[in-house]
Amino acid sequence: MNWSAIGAFVLALAVMVGAFGAHALRDRLDDYAKGVFQTAVAYHFYHALGLLIVSFFPRIGALSESRAGWVCLLLLAGILLFSGSLYALAVSGVRALGAVTPIGGVCFIAGWLLLAYWLTQKSA
Repeated sequence: MNWSAIGAFVLALAVMVGAFGAHALRDRLDDYAKGVFQTAVAYHFYHALGLLIVSFFPRIGALSESRAGWVCLLLLAGILLFSGSLYALAVSGVRALGAVTPIGGVCFIAGWLLLAYWLTQKSA
């Protein structure tokens, strides 16, 4: 899988969604929903950038393709579950959607911890 291309696309998507929220939703969301939406965009952007960075690790020999792929998959799942559920919550107001958010957070944490573990194993 071309994780670099996916990372670049997901970064572009973060900018588009952020702009949509700032402009199209500006007068439609209350302060709470705006905060939720902004949190979703921030985590979307940070982890998409992480996805792009991790995708280059095999090219510099820091990580195998397979291991980088697992980390990228977890980061992408985190973006979809964490940010996706927060986007849906902010727009719909259905607070039950927030129950999905921690699953995305666990994906983020697992991805970063797995990366840390594999990077320490690589140098050992």
